[in-house]
Amino acid sequence: MIPEHDRDDETPNSTLTAERSPALRDLQARMATLNVAEVVHELGRLGATDRAVAFRLLAKDRAVEVFEDLDPALQAELVASLHGHAAAIFAALDPDDRAALLDEVPAGVARRLLAALPPDEHAATTALLGYPEDSAGRRMSPEVVAVPVGTTVGDTIAQVRAAGDDAETVYVVPVVADGRRVRGVVSLRRLVLTDPATPVDAVMSPATTVRATDDAEHAANVVRDGGFVGVPVVDGEDRLVGVLTVDDAMRVLEAEDDEDSARTGGAEPLRRPYLSVSVLGLVRSRVVWLLMLIVAASLTVGVQSYFEDELAQVVALALFVPLLIGTGGNAGSQAATTVVRASAVGDVRTGDVARVVGREMLTGLLLGLTLATVGVGPAMLVAGPAIGLVLALTVVAVCTLATTVGSSVPLLAKRVGIDPAIVSAPFISTFVDTTGLIVYFSIAKAVLGI
Repeated sequence: MIPEHDRDDETPNSTLTAERSPALRDLQARMATLNVAEVVHELGRLGATDRAVAFRLLAKDRAVEVFEDLDPALQAELVASLHGHAAAIFAALDPDDRAALLDEVPAGVARRLLAALPPDEHAATTALLGYPEDSAGRRMSPEVVAVPVGTTVGDTIAQVRAAGDDAETVYVVPVVADGRRVRGVVSLRRLVLTDPATPVDAVMSPATTVRATDDAEHAANVVRDGGFVGVPVVDGEDRLVGVLTVDDAMRVLEAEDDEDSARTGGAEPLRRPYLSVSVLGLVRSRVVWLLMLIVAASLTVGVQSYFEDELAQVVALALFVPLLIGTGGNAGSQAATTVVRASAVGDVRTGDVARVVGREMLTGLLLGLTLATVGVGPAMLVAGPAIGLVLALTVVAVCTLATTVGSSVPLLAKRVGIDPAIVSAPFISTFVDTTGLIVYFSIAKAVLGI
């Protein structure tokens, strides 16, 4: 049984604590043995109603920790079930977490949650909402400990101790000049190991900063690539407005990776745990792409219809159409996926198009030669030397074409401001299928004289 003093004071919804079924008590006991990350994972596996019940069984402090780590879409669902307790949970969040949640809830709910905040928390949250949705400003924390140039190490440590509970991180402390312009940063480790009388600017390091209007993925890559615990975020006049911490940066990169993976596979990102998505939600995430690909695939049917006479004269040509379509599509998808990933992690830039296309063209040529060498023998046995030659030449041409298109389209899309993942594997596969058939029948006409 739950101790009496825990029932009303420690749970977000005391109405659940008066009478609890054995099943609920078992659920609460099981969650008590899990850490926060494990509870978050388990909640993501539950349906909406069960998730709401399970969340209400958590102690208040633990509930806030769990709520902070949930996906914003799941947070929004829970807010609807928490009723009067939603405002308390919302107020306990960091400003950047509040901003993410407000993007998911209806406008009326957002207004009520904001109105219930203390004035200083309201100002901090609305300041973040003023930045573009996918910007670093929306993901940063405005709660940062900063010290002026000339402050001693001892005084800096004292300020960290005084304000540390309210700050997102104390492991990196920005050093600012007049107007809160960032002049450097100093790590907590350096502060602890330095004589307290030393001026902090004597031990600070040059600051790597990002602008609040920068794309969130770019800012997150800066944090990851530099191995930083956090980076100061500045406005257009280089004034400190917040800090982007490594945990928030990793969340940004994880979300971007999920988005790229989904679109590369021809679907929209779910933006929430799989088991928490309804069947209709899964359908919506995939159906638009499938409809687009059906329309695109009709081009392949049109090509086959156009070469109907050639197929009638040499029926054996039809035997190898699935093989060529599969080979070209796979080669193009491999190239596209490789380039999209390399672009996402900063290994490849839009200015590298010529170098990337040259490398992938040669790669495709060598792949085609390898596959043609392996496949020409069986093809000759099945359909004769002439068809085998047609197939070998087509495989080389299709692989070269596929890797060229697969590597160039994502980079060109990124240059004009389109998400490369949108035009990657499914689109490229369909394009290569159509053009590959044109190449196939054209080579067949030339070699076979049909």
